[in-house]
Amino acid sequence: MTAEEKTDVFESVPIKRAVLRQIVPAAAAQLIALVYSLADTWFVGLLNDPRETAAVTVAYPSFLMLTALSNLFGVGGAAALARALGKKKPQEGAETASVSFWSGLVLAAAFVGVFALLKLPILTLCGAKAETLKAAAGYADTAVVMGGVFTVLSALMANLVRAEGSSFAASLGLSIGGLLNIALDPLFILPRFMGMGAAGAGAATAISNAVSFGFFLIYIRIKRRETAISLDPKKLSSFKSHIGGILKTGFPSAVQYALTVVAVAAQARFVSKDGSAAVAGLGIVKKLDQLPLYLSIGVSTGLLPLLAYNHAAGNEKRLSEGFRFGVLISLGSSLICLAAYELFAPQLAGLFIKDAQTVSYAASFLRRMVTAMPLMSVCYPLIIRFQATGRSREALICSVLRKGVIDVPLLFLMDALLPLYGLMWVQPIVDGISLVTALLLLKAADKG
Repeated sequence: MTAEEKTDVFESVPIKRAVLRQIVPAAAAQLIALVYSLADTWFVGLLNDPRETAAVTVAYPSFLMLTALSNLFGVGGAAALARALGKKKPQEGAETASVSFWSGLVLAAAFVGVFALLKLPILTLCGAKAETLKAAAGYADTAVVMGGVFTVLSALMANLVRAEGSSFAASLGLSIGGLLNIALDPLFILPRFMGMGAAGAGAATAISNAVSFGFFLIYIRIKRRETAISLDPKKLSSFKSHIGGILKTGFPSAVQYALTVVAVAAQARFVSKDGSAAVAGLGIVKKLDQLPLYLSIGVSTGLLPLLAYNHAAGNEKRLSEGFRFGVLISLGSSLICLAAYELFAPQLAGLFIKDAQTVSYAASFLRRMVTAMPLMSVCYPLIIRFQATGRSREALICSVLRKGVIDVPLLFLMDALLPLYGLMWVQPIVDGISLVTALLLLKAADKG
């Protein structure tokens, strides 16, 4: 199958079927990523030690920063690649892919090096206390230092592969890594095997992402005569021609995740005043509320190349129809999650740990925080639409509003008004503001 044949899904397949072909594999891969993230917390929770669960929670912002790096070049590169294919310029797409890959590799390696030097103060800043610092450092050593480069590159490659219409292959590569992670978790974490605790969860993640990255290298090698993706360093001669467009498009997603790191770390630091059980409860909630989040991310990443391709091809009608159908799926799934979480919060929290105090905190936190999900399920695809159509300013405004700028000051305010539990209302407030802003910006863009 040639690169041109792969893009039939973007331009000739009936729009609802095209959207489903893009988002179902992407959402499935996100669900597997969620399952292995939940598995990390579940197996660590089997130790029934809130300090171990809390350690993963305070180290998580550092791991999340890797997603920011992968999005900078993955989302930016994917949108640029899809637009190049929409303009029938596969050579430009190949150059874009090469620039994205090698730039991502260099930046990921630099981040890992800096983090390794500053690990302990960073973890302390994120809320690690004396009783959790050792376990948090162990998780960070394996997940971020050992596996950081593979984590960035596997996600980056999946975005590029999906951008040329191979959504199934992109999802397969991520799913292989996710399933391997689930299989390795008990081996590395539990005392009856290697007994590494939280550090074992990080080791399983590092190995699984390395395998996922290997899959994509093999895939590109096998499909080298059919794919528009190139990793040839010789194509870096066109670096100056493409890096600006890649960064401009990917920057809003990277900023959103980078600011998420700040917001998550700040929230964990506030919660840490109430002890390890409260931090562990927050960590469990952060895993549970990822189900609607990951589904929305799956819908959005699946939509991105379809929207970018049709924008470049001048087919705005198909772009709008595909976007509306995708948003309907994203919103519907989040409403189902909202109902389930409100009804069964204690039971869901109890799946991860048997400590009664931790379960009580987690259930109370979950019922408040999950109200943000329907708002987020519409806001996230809107940001992706702005990126796909080259409206980086609008995407950046919404991304900055969603994370880091409003929510950190609100943490101080809400904690003062309603200590501890007020912190959990911050995200619903912020997502409401961001959604209204995004809709206003979309309306203005459509008029323009």
